[in-house]
Amino acid sequence: MGAELASKPTKAATEVDLRQKIEALLGSVQREIDISRRRRIFCNRNLRMDHIELIGFDMDYTLALYQQERLEQLSIQLTLDKMISKRSYPTEILGLQFDSRYAIRGVVIDRKLGNVFKMDRHGHVGRVYHGFNLLPGDEQDRIYHSGRIRLSSKRYSWIDTLFGLPEAVMYITLVAYLDGLGGKVNYSELFDDIRYCIDEAHRDESLKTEIKAHLRDYVVNDPKLAETLHKLRSSGKKLFVLTNSYWPYSNAVMSYLLDNVRSAYPSWRNYFDFVIVGGKKPGFFSERKPFIEIDPRTSEETGRRVTSLSRGMVVQGGNIIDFEEMVGVSGDRILYVGDHIYGDLIKLRKTHTWRTAMVLQELDEENETSRRLASQLGDLEAFDRRLRNLQSEIDYQVLKLKQLQRLRDQAEGEDPKLAEQIEVTRKQAKIELDEIRARWGRTEREVEALEQSIDRAYNPYWGAIFRERHENSRFGQQVGVYADLYTSRVSNFLSYSPLRYFRTPRMRMPHE
Repeated sequence: MGAELASKPTKAATEVDLRQKIEALLGSVQREIDISRRRRIFCNRNLRMDHIELIGFDMDYTLALYQQERLEQLSIQLTLDKMISKRSYPTEILGLQFDSRYAIRGVVIDRKLGNVFKMDRHGHVGRVYHGFNLLPGDEQDRIYHSGRIRLSSKRYSWIDTLFGLPEAVMYITLVAYLDGLGGKVNYSELFDDIRYCIDEAHRDESLKTEIKAHLRDYVVNDPKLAETLHKLRSSGKKLFVLTNSYWPYSNAVMSYLLDNVRSAYPSWRNYFDFVIVGGKKPGFFSERKPFIEIDPRTSEETGRRVTSLSRGMVVQGGNIIDFEEMVGVSGDRILYVGDHIYGDLIKLRKTHTWRTAMVLQELDEENETSRRLASQLGDLEAFDRRLRNLQSEIDYQVLKLKQLQRLRDQAEGEDPKLAEQIEVTRKQAKIELDEIRARWGRTEREVEALEQSIDRAYNPYWGAIFRERHENSRFGQQVGVYADLYTSRVSNFLSYSPLRYFRTPRMRMPHE
Protein backbone atom coordinates (compact mmCIF):
# COMPACT_ATOMS: atom_id res chain seq x y z
CA MET A 1 0.00 0.00 0.00
CA GLY A 2 2.83 2.41 0.95
CA ALA A 3 4.69 1.52 -2.24
CA GLU A 4 1.56 2.28 -4.30
CA LEU A 5 1.15 5.67 -2.63
CA ALA A 6 4.81 6.46 -3.21
CA SER A 7 4.49 5.69 -6.93
CA LYS A 8 1.63 8.15 -7.45
CA PRO A 9 2.85 11.58 -8.66
CA THR A 10 2.18 14.47 -6.35
CA LYS A 11 -0.18 17.27 -7.41
CA ALA A 12 2.79 19.67 -7.75
CA ALA A 13 4.69 17.19 -9.96
CA THR A 14 1.61 16.71 -12.15
CA GLU A 15 1.23 20.49 -12.61
CA VAL A 16 4.91 20.81 -13.56
CA ASP A 17 4.51 18.01 -16.10
CA LEU A 18 1.41 19.65 -17.60
CA ARG A 19 3.16 23.02 -17.86
CA GLN A 20 6.07 21.40 -19.70
CA LYS A 21 3.67 19.69 -22.12
CA ILE A 22 1.85 22.97 -22.78
CA GLU A 23 5.14 24.79 -23.37
CA ALA A 24 6.20 22.04 -25.79
CA LEU A 25 2.91 22.37 -27.66
CA LEU A 26 3.33 26.14 -27.89
CA GLY A 27 6.68 25.49 -29.52
CA SER A 28 7.88 28.49 -31.48
CA VAL A 29 5.17 30.96 -30.43
CA GLN A 30 6.98 34.22 -29.72
CA ARG A 31 6.15 37.78 -28.86
CA GLU A 32 7.03 40.16 -31.66
CA ILE A 33 9.59 41.89 -29.44
CA ASP A 34 11.37 38.54 -29.02
CA ILE A 35 11.82 37.94 -32.76
CA SER A 36 15.33 38.69 -33.95
CA ARG A 37 15.63 41.10 -36.86
CA ARG A 38 16.91 38.27 -39.07
CA ARG A 39 13.64 36.39 -38.53
CA ARG A 40 11.21 39.27 -38.88
CA ILE A 41 8.58 39.80 -41.53
CA PHE A 42 8.21 43.45 -42.53
CA CYS A 43 4.87 44.92 -43.56
CA ASN A 44 4.14 47.50 -46.27
CA ARG A 45 0.36 47.01 -46.28
CA ASN A 46 -1.87 45.65 -43.54
CA LEU A 47 -2.55 41.95 -43.98
CA ARG A 48 -4.74 39.68 -41.83
CA MET A 49 -3.47 36.12 -42.06
CA ASP A 50 -6.76 34.84 -40.60
CA HIS A 51 -8.41 36.00 -43.87
CA ILE A 52 -5.94 34.01 -46.01
CA GLU A 53 -7.23 30.59 -47.09
CA LEU A 54 -4.63 29.65 -49.70
CA ILE A 55 -0.88 30.34 -49.75
CA GLY A 56 1.20 29.85 -52.89
CA PHE A 57 4.98 29.70 -53.17
CA ASP A 58 7.46 30.17 -55.96
CA MET A 59 10.32 27.68 -55.74
CA ASP A 60 13.62 29.21 -56.90
CA TYR A 61 14.91 31.75 -54.36
CA THR A 62 11.69 31.37 -52.35
CA LEU A 63 11.19 27.83 -51.04
CA ALA A 64 14.65 26.97 -52.34
CA LEU A 65 17.37 29.45 -51.42
CA TYR A 66 20.70 29.16 -53.19
CA GLN A 67 24.35 29.43 -52.25
CA GLN A 68 24.56 32.63 -54.26
CA GLU A 69 28.31 32.96 -54.72
CA ARG A 70 28.72 29.35 -55.88
CA LEU A 71 25.74 29.60 -58.21
CA GLU A 72 27.06 32.82 -59.75
CA GLN A 73 30.45 31.22 -60.34
CA LEU A 74 28.77 28.28 -62.06
CA SER A 75 26.59 30.57 -64.22
CA ILE A 76 29.58 32.66 -65.24
CA GLN A 77 31.71 29.63 -66.07
CA LEU A 78 29.03 28.03 -68.26
CA THR A 79 28.29 31.34 -69.99
CA LEU A 80 31.95 32.08 -70.73
CA ASP A 81 32.39 28.60 -72.23
CA LYS A 82 29.45 29.22 -74.55
CA MET A 83 30.64 32.73 -75.47
CA ILE A 84 33.94 31.22 -76.58
CA SER A 85 32.43 28.28 -78.48
CA LYS A 86 29.29 29.96 -79.86
CA ARG A 87 30.28 33.62 -80.18
CA SER A 88 34.05 33.38 -80.89
CA TYR A 89 35.22 35.34 -77.84
CA PRO A 90 38.91 34.86 -76.97
CA THR A 91 39.82 32.16 -74.45
CA GLU A 92 41.56 34.87 -72.40
CA ILE A 93 38.19 35.84 -70.89
CA LEU A 94 38.38 32.65 -68.83
CA GLY A 95 41.26 34.18 -66.90
CA LEU A 96 39.44 37.37 -65.92
CA GLN A 97 38.40 38.02 -62.33
CA PHE A 98 34.62 38.37 -61.98
CA ASP A 99 33.85 40.18 -58.72
CA SER A 100 30.28 39.37 -57.65
CA ARG A 101 30.09 42.67 -55.72
CA TYR A 102 29.84 44.56 -59.03
CA ALA A 103 26.13 43.71 -59.21
CA ILE A 104 23.19 44.00 -56.87
CA ARG A 105 19.48 43.77 -57.58
CA GLY A 106 18.13 46.98 -59.02
CA VAL A 107 21.05 48.05 -61.23
CA VAL A 108 20.33 48.94 -64.85
CA ILE A 109 22.44 48.06 -67.90
CA ASP A 110 22.69 50.72 -70.61
CA ARG A 111 23.28 48.55 -73.66
CA LYS A 112 24.02 51.51 -75.92
CA LEU A 113 26.85 53.10 -73.91
CA GLY A 114 28.14 50.11 -71.95
CA ASN A 115 27.25 51.66 -68.58
CA VAL A 116 25.64 50.19 -65.49
CA PHE A 117 23.78 52.51 -63.12
CA LYS A 118 21.50 52.64 -60.10
CA MET A 119 18.38 54.80 -59.79
CA ASP A 120 16.51 56.27 -56.85
CA ARG A 121 12.74 56.12 -56.34
CA HIS A 122 12.19 59.21 -58.49
CA GLY A 123 13.95 57.65 -61.49
CA HIS A 124 17.01 59.86 -60.94
CA VAL A 125 20.27 58.18 -61.93
CA GLY A 126 22.77 58.04 -59.08
CA ARG A 127 26.13 56.34 -59.48
CA VAL A 128 27.19 55.07 -62.92
CA TYR A 129 29.97 52.63 -63.81
CA HIS A 130 31.57 52.11 -67.20
CA GLY A 131 33.56 48.96 -66.77
CA PHE A 132 35.37 49.39 -63.47
CA ASN A 133 35.35 53.19 -63.67
CA LEU A 134 32.88 55.33 -61.73
CA LEU A 135 31.79 58.13 -64.04
CA PRO A 136 32.26 61.69 -62.69
CA GLY A 137 29.13 63.63 -61.80
CA ASP A 138 29.27 66.07 -64.71
CA GLU A 139 29.45 63.22 -67.24
CA GLN A 140 26.54 61.43 -65.53
CA ASP A 141 24.51 64.64 -65.72
CA ARG A 142 25.30 65.11 -69.40
CA ILE A 143 24.20 61.56 -70.29
CA TYR A 144 21.27 60.85 -68.02
CA HIS A 145 19.83 64.05 -66.57
CA SER A 146 18.58 65.80 -69.70
CA GLY A 147 15.46 63.66 -70.09
CA ARG A 148 13.42 60.93 -68.44
CA ILE A 149 14.78 57.39 -68.66
CA ARG A 150 12.26 54.82 -69.80
CA LEU A 151 13.33 51.38 -68.72
CA SER A 152 10.80 49.83 -71.11
CA SER A 153 13.13 50.87 -73.94
CA LYS A 154 15.27 48.11 -75.49
CA ARG A 155 18.28 50.25 -74.65
CA TYR A 156 18.01 49.29 -70.97
CA SER A 157 17.93 46.03 -69.06
CA TRP A 158 16.94 46.08 -65.41
CA ILE A 159 18.55 43.44 -63.17
CA ASP A 160 15.78 42.56 -60.72
CA THR A 161 16.48 38.91 -59.83
CA LEU A 162 19.37 37.11 -58.14
CA PHE A 163 19.55 34.85 -61.20
CA GLY A 164 20.30 37.98 -63.27
CA LEU A 165 23.29 39.19 -61.24
CA PRO A 166 25.91 37.19 -63.20
CA GLU A 167 24.85 39.05 -66.37
CA ALA A 168 25.73 42.41 -64.84
CA VAL A 169 29.00 41.14 -63.35
CA MET A 170 30.09 39.73 -66.70
CA TYR A 171 28.98 42.84 -68.55
CA ILE A 172 30.98 45.23 -66.36
CA THR A 173 34.05 42.99 -66.46
CA LEU A 174 33.95 42.38 -70.22
CA VAL A 175 33.33 46.07 -70.99
CA ALA A 176 36.53 46.86 -69.07
CA TYR A 177 38.40 44.06 -70.86
CA LEU A 178 37.26 44.95 -74.39
CA ASP A 179 37.85 48.68 -73.83
CA GLY A 180 41.38 47.80 -72.78
CA LEU A 181 42.02 46.06 -76.09
CA GLY A 182 41.40 49.30 -77.98
CA GLY A 183 39.12 49.72 -80.93
CA LYS A 184 35.37 50.23 -81.07
CA VAL A 185 33.19 48.05 -78.83
CA ASN A 186 29.59 47.23 -79.69
CA TYR A 187 28.20 47.29 -76.15
CA SER A 188 24.71 46.26 -77.19
CA GLU A 189 26.01 43.22 -79.03
CA LEU A 190 28.12 42.29 -76.01
CA PHE A 191 25.04 42.26 -73.79
CA ASP A 192 23.08 40.26 -76.37
CA ASP A 193 25.87 37.67 -76.46
CA ILE A 194 25.94 37.38 -72.67
CA ARG A 195 22.15 37.09 -72.49
CA TYR A 196 22.00 34.52 -75.30
CA CYS A 197 24.67 32.31 -73.73
CA ILE A 198 23.33 32.45 -70.20
CA ASP A 199 19.82 31.74 -71.50
CA GLU A 200 21.16 28.77 -73.42
CA ALA A 201 22.75 27.46 -70.23
CA HIS A 202 19.23 27.45 -68.81
CA ARG A 203 17.55 26.11 -71.96
CA ASP A 204 19.90 23.18 -72.53
CA GLU A 205 19.70 22.26 -68.82
CA SER A 206 23.49 22.45 -68.39
CA LEU A 207 23.09 24.77 -65.39
CA LYS A 208 20.31 22.79 -63.72
CA THR A 209 21.97 19.45 -64.48
CA GLU A 210 25.02 20.59 -62.54
CA ILE A 211 22.88 21.86 -59.66
CA LYS A 212 20.88 18.61 -59.50
CA ALA A 213 24.12 16.61 -59.43
CA HIS A 214 25.44 18.66 -56.49
CA LEU A 215 22.38 19.92 -54.64
CA ARG A 216 24.21 20.15 -51.33
CA ASP A 217 26.71 22.59 -52.87
CA TYR A 218 24.15 24.95 -54.40
CA VAL A 219 20.88 24.73 -52.43
CA VAL A 220 20.52 26.05 -48.88
CA ASN A 221 18.91 23.42 -46.67
CA ASP A 222 16.74 25.44 -44.30
CA PRO A 223 16.01 23.18 -41.29
CA LYS A 224 12.90 25.21 -40.36
CA LEU A 225 11.18 25.11 -43.75
CA ALA A 226 9.30 21.84 -43.17
CA GLU A 227 8.09 22.94 -39.74
CA THR A 228 6.89 26.25 -41.21
CA LEU A 229 4.83 24.57 -43.93
CA HIS A 230 3.42 22.12 -41.39
CA LYS A 231 2.41 24.98 -39.09
CA LEU A 232 0.60 26.79 -41.91
CA ARG A 233 -1.21 23.61 -42.96
CA SER A 234 -2.14 22.82 -39.37
CA SER A 235 -3.85 26.19 -39.09
CA GLY A 236 -6.27 25.13 -41.84
CA LYS A 237 -4.66 26.87 -44.80
CA LYS A 238 -4.13 25.16 -48.13
CA LEU A 239 -0.72 25.45 -49.80
CA PHE A 240 0.39 25.31 -53.42
CA VAL A 241 3.56 25.63 -55.48
CA LEU A 242 3.61 27.81 -58.60
CA THR A 243 7.04 27.80 -60.25
CA ASN A 244 8.45 28.47 -63.70
CA SER A 245 10.83 25.54 -63.30
CA TYR A 246 9.73 22.28 -64.89
CA TRP A 247 8.94 19.03 -63.12
CA PRO A 248 12.27 17.10 -63.17
CA TYR A 249 14.22 20.01 -61.66
CA SER A 250 11.45 21.05 -59.27
CA ASN A 251 11.06 17.50 -58.00
CA ALA A 252 14.80 17.09 -57.44
CA VAL A 253 15.18 20.34 -55.49
CA MET A 254 12.02 19.97 -53.42
CA SER A 255 12.78 16.33 -52.61
CA TYR A 256 16.19 17.40 -51.33
CA LEU A 257 14.60 20.06 -49.13
CA LEU A 258 11.56 18.28 -47.72
CA ASP A 259 11.36 14.52 -48.29
CA ASN A 260 11.18 12.60 -44.98
CA VAL A 261 12.03 15.64 -42.86
CA ARG A 262 8.82 15.00 -40.88
CA SER A 263 7.34 11.54 -40.46
CA ALA A 264 3.86 12.71 -41.50
CA TYR A 265 5.24 13.99 -44.82
CA PRO A 266 7.28 11.25 -46.55
CA SER A 267 7.20 13.24 -49.83
CA TRP A 268 7.50 16.99 -50.33
CA ARG A 269 4.24 16.86 -52.27
CA ASN A 270 2.40 15.94 -49.06
CA TYR A 271 2.84 19.53 -47.85
CA PHE A 272 1.02 21.00 -50.86
CA ASP A 273 -2.52 20.71 -52.12
CA PHE A 274 -1.60 21.76 -55.67
CA VAL A 275 1.68 21.70 -57.62
CA ILE A 276 2.03 23.85 -60.76
CA VAL A 277 5.30 23.69 -62.72
CA GLY A 278 6.28 25.48 -65.93
CA GLY A 279 3.94 28.31 -64.94
CA LYS A 280 5.61 30.82 -67.28
CA LYS A 281 5.03 33.76 -64.98
CA PRO A 282 4.21 36.57 -65.48
CA GLY A 283 2.17 35.10 -68.34
CA PHE A 284 0.31 32.95 -65.80
CA PHE A 285 -1.30 36.14 -64.49
CA SER A 286 -2.19 37.72 -67.85
CA GLU A 287 -2.73 34.93 -70.42
CA ARG A 288 -5.24 32.06 -70.64
CA LYS A 289 -3.02 29.02 -71.28
CA PRO A 290 -4.43 25.60 -70.35
CA PHE A 291 -3.29 23.36 -67.51
CA ILE A 292 -1.67 20.13 -68.70
CA GLU A 293 -1.35 17.12 -66.42
CA ILE A 294 2.16 15.77 -65.77
CA ASP A 295 2.83 12.14 -64.83
CA PRO A 296 5.25 12.54 -61.87
CA ARG A 297 6.67 9.04 -62.42
CA THR A 298 7.73 9.59 -66.04
CA SER A 299 7.92 13.44 -66.01
CA GLU A 300 5.95 13.33 -69.26
CA GLU A 301 2.79 15.19 -70.19
CA THR A 302 -0.24 12.90 -70.14
CA GLY A 303 -1.87 14.95 -72.91
CA ARG A 304 -4.94 15.53 -70.77
CA ARG A 305 -6.13 19.09 -70.32
CA VAL A 306 -6.98 19.69 -66.68
CA THR A 307 -10.42 21.09 -65.85
CA SER A 308 -10.35 20.30 -62.12
CA LEU A 309 -7.52 20.17 -59.63
CA SER A 310 -7.19 17.47 -57.01
CA ARG A 311 -4.69 16.89 -54.26
CA GLY A 312 -1.59 15.00 -55.41
CA MET A 313 -1.92 16.12 -59.04
CA VAL A 314 1.02 17.77 -60.83
CA VAL A 315 0.10 20.20 -63.61
CA GLN A 316 2.03 22.40 -66.01
CA GLY A 317 1.22 25.84 -67.43
CA GLY A 318 -2.21 27.23 -66.73
CA ASN A 319 -3.54 30.61 -65.75
CA ILE A 320 -4.88 32.48 -62.75
CA ILE A 321 -8.52 32.65 -63.91
CA ASP A 322 -8.94 28.89 -64.30
CA PHE A 323 -6.92 28.28 -61.14
CA GLU A 324 -9.23 30.41 -58.98
CA GLU A 325 -12.29 28.71 -60.47
CA MET A 326 -10.92 25.21 -59.87
CA VAL A 327 -9.77 25.77 -56.27
CA GLY A 328 -12.81 27.81 -55.25
CA VAL A 329 -10.75 30.58 -53.69
CA SER A 330 -10.02 33.95 -55.27
CA GLY A 331 -8.82 37.49 -54.79
CA ASP A 332 -7.42 38.67 -51.49
CA ARG A 333 -8.03 35.30 -49.82
CA ILE A 334 -4.87 34.10 -51.59
CA LEU A 335 -1.33 35.04 -50.56
CA TYR A 336 1.48 34.46 -53.07
CA VAL A 337 5.09 34.36 -51.90
CA GLY A 338 7.84 34.94 -54.49
CA ASP A 339 11.20 36.58 -55.10
CA HIS A 340 10.83 38.17 -58.56
CA ILE A 341 9.63 41.77 -58.38
CA TYR A 342 8.25 41.68 -61.93
CA GLY A 343 7.42 38.03 -62.62
CA ASP A 344 5.91 37.30 -59.20
CA LEU A 345 4.61 40.62 -57.92
CA ILE A 346 4.15 43.57 -60.30
CA LYS A 347 2.13 41.82 -63.00
CA LEU A 348 0.06 40.03 -60.37
CA ARG A 349 -0.73 43.16 -58.38
CA LYS A 350 -1.57 45.24 -61.46
CA THR A 351 -4.16 42.80 -62.76
CA HIS A 352 -5.43 40.85 -59.73
CA THR A 353 -6.05 41.22 -56.00
CA TRP A 354 -3.97 38.37 -54.56
CA ARG A 355 -1.94 39.47 -51.56
CA THR A 356 1.82 39.31 -51.96
CA ALA A 357 4.94 38.54 -49.92
CA MET A 358 8.47 38.86 -51.23
CA VAL A 359 11.48 36.79 -50.21
CA LEU A 360 14.68 38.83 -50.33
CA GLN A 361 17.57 36.51 -49.55
CA GLU A 362 20.03 39.41 -49.29
CA LEU A 363 17.94 41.07 -46.56
CA ASP A 364 19.81 39.06 -43.89
CA GLU A 365 23.11 40.62 -44.85
CA GLU A 366 21.61 44.10 -45.18
CA ASN A 367 20.04 43.84 -41.71
CA GLU A 368 23.28 42.64 -40.17
CA THR A 369 25.18 45.52 -41.77
CA SER A 370 22.59 47.99 -40.49
CA ARG A 371 22.95 46.54 -37.00
CA ARG A 372 26.73 46.97 -37.09
CA LEU A 373 26.37 50.52 -38.43
CA ALA A 374 23.68 51.64 -35.97
CA SER A 375 25.98 54.25 -34.39
CA GLN A 376 27.16 55.66 -37.75
CA LEU A 377 23.59 55.77 -39.09
CA GLY A 378 22.60 57.72 -35.98
CA ASP A 379 25.51 60.11 -36.56
CA LEU A 380 24.36 60.60 -40.15
CA GLU A 381 20.88 61.63 -39.00
CA ALA A 382 22.43 64.10 -36.55
CA PHE A 383 24.62 65.54 -39.32
CA ASP A 384 21.54 65.90 -41.55
CA ARG A 385 19.76 67.89 -38.83
CA ARG A 386 22.84 70.08 -38.38
CA LEU A 387 23.03 70.75 -42.13
CA ARG A 388 19.37 71.75 -42.23
CA ASN A 389 19.91 74.15 -39.33
CA LEU A 390 23.04 75.62 -40.91
CA GLN A 391 21.25 76.05 -44.25
CA SER A 392 18.43 77.86 -42.47
CA GLU A 393 20.96 80.16 -40.80
CA ILE A 394 22.69 80.80 -44.14
CA ASP A 395 19.37 81.72 -45.75
CA TYR A 396 18.67 84.15 -42.90
CA GLN A 397 22.11 85.77 -43.12
CA VAL A 398 21.87 86.14 -46.92
CA LEU A 399 18.51 87.92 -46.62
CA LYS A 400 19.91 90.07 -43.83
CA LEU A 401 22.89 91.08 -46.00
CA LYS A 402 20.66 92.00 -48.92
CA GLN A 403 18.49 94.12 -46.67
CA LEU A 404 21.53 95.87 -45.16
CA GLN A 405 22.86 96.54 -48.67
CA ARG A 406 19.57 98.22 -49.66
CA LEU A 407 19.51 100.26 -46.44
CA ARG A 408 23.10 101.42 -46.99
CA ASP A 409 22.39 102.43 -50.58
CA GLN A 410 19.37 104.43 -49.46
CA ALA A 411 21.26 106.14 -46.60
CA GLU A 412 24.35 107.15 -48.63
CA GLY A 413 22.72 110.20 -50.18
CA GLU A 414 20.68 111.21 -47.14
CA ASP A 415 22.72 110.31 -44.03
CA PRO A 416 26.37 109.38 -44.73
CA LYS A 417 27.05 108.68 -41.05
CA LEU A 418 24.19 106.18 -40.87
CA ALA A 419 25.42 104.65 -44.13
CA GLU A 420 28.86 104.11 -42.56
CA GLN A 421 27.34 102.42 -39.52
CA ILE A 422 25.18 100.20 -41.71
CA GLU A 423 28.29 99.23 -43.70
CA VAL A 424 30.08 98.19 -40.49
CA THR A 425 27.06 96.04 -39.58
CA ARG A 426 26.95 94.63 -43.12
CA LYS A 427 30.64 93.64 -43.01
CA GLN A 428 30.15 91.92 -39.67
CA ALA A 429 27.16 90.05 -41.06
CA LYS A 430 29.30 89.01 -44.06
CA ILE A 431 31.97 87.64 -41.71
CA GLU A 432 29.30 85.69 -39.81
CA LEU A 433 27.88 84.36 -43.09
CA ASP A 434 31.31 83.22 -44.25
CA GLU A 435 31.89 81.44 -40.95
CA ILE A 436 28.53 79.66 -41.16
CA ARG A 437 29.20 78.67 -44.77
CA ALA A 438 32.59 77.31 -43.72
CA ARG A 439 30.92 75.23 -40.98
CA TRP A 440 28.33 74.07 -43.51
CA GLY A 441 31.11 73.04 -45.92
CA ARG A 442 33.00 71.13 -43.23
CA THR A 443 29.82 69.39 -42.13
CA GLU A 444 28.91 68.50 -45.71
CA ARG A 445 32.35 66.97 -46.23
CA GLU A 446 31.92 64.97 -43.03
CA VAL A 447 28.50 63.81 -44.22
CA GLU A 448 29.89 62.81 -47.61
CA ALA A 449 32.75 60.86 -46.02
CA LEU A 450 30.38 59.14 -43.59
CA GLU A 451 27.90 58.31 -46.39
CA GLN A 452 30.68 56.79 -48.47
CA SER A 453 31.91 54.75 -45.52
CA ILE A 454 28.40 53.46 -44.82
CA ASP A 455 27.79 52.71 -48.51
CA ARG A 456 31.02 50.70 -48.76
CA ALA A 457 30.01 48.63 -45.74
CA TYR A 458 26.91 47.43 -47.63
CA ASN A 459 28.56 47.11 -51.04
CA PRO A 460 31.82 48.79 -52.10
CA TYR A 461 30.37 49.85 -55.46
CA TRP A 462 26.62 50.27 -55.06
CA GLY A 463 25.84 50.75 -51.38
CA ALA A 464 22.64 49.35 -49.86
CA ILE A 465 20.18 47.56 -52.13
CA PHE A 466 17.18 49.49 -50.86
CA ARG A 467 18.73 52.96 -50.91
CA GLU A 468 20.45 55.29 -53.36
CA ARG A 469 22.17 57.96 -51.28
CA HIS A 470 19.53 59.56 -49.04
CA GLU A 471 16.57 58.26 -51.10
CA ASN A 472 15.02 54.82 -51.43
CA SER A 473 16.36 53.08 -54.50
CA ARG A 474 14.01 52.32 -57.36
CA PHE A 475 14.16 48.65 -56.38
CA GLY A 476 13.41 49.51 -52.73
CA GLN A 477 10.50 51.67 -53.82
CA GLN A 478 8.99 48.86 -55.89
CA VAL A 479 9.32 46.42 -52.99
CA GLY A 480 7.42 48.97 -50.90
CA VAL A 481 4.66 49.36 -53.49
CA TYR A 482 4.12 45.78 -54.68
CA ALA A 483 5.08 43.53 -51.74
CA ASP A 484 2.52 43.58 -48.91
CA LEU A 485 5.07 41.71 -46.79
CA TYR A 486 8.77 41.08 -47.25
CA THR A 487 11.27 38.93 -45.42
CA SER A 488 14.53 37.03 -45.97
CA ARG A 489 13.13 33.47 -46.09
CA VAL A 490 9.88 31.53 -46.00
CA SER A 491 10.72 29.93 -42.64
CA ASN A 492 10.46 33.34 -40.96
CA PHE A 493 6.68 32.73 -40.95
CA LEU A 494 7.41 30.15 -38.26
CA SER A 495 7.99 32.96 -35.73
CA TYR A 496 4.45 34.28 -36.21
CA SER A 497 0.96 33.00 -35.66
CA PRO A 498 -0.75 31.75 -38.86
CA LEU A 499 -3.58 34.09 -37.80
CA ARG A 500 -1.29 37.09 -37.43
CA TYR A 501 -2.53 40.59 -38.22
CA PHE A 502 0.47 42.23 -39.89
CA ARG A 503 0.28 46.02 -39.57
CA THR A 504 2.30 48.56 -41.47
CA PRO A 505 4.05 51.30 -39.48
CA ARG A 506 2.15 54.56 -39.49
CA MET A 507 3.26 56.47 -42.57
CA ARG A 508 3.96 60.18 -42.43
CA MET A 509 4.25 62.94 -45.00
CA PRO A 510 7.22 65.31 -44.62
CA HIS A 511 4.95 68.04 -43.22
CA GLU A 512 3.86 65.69 -40.43
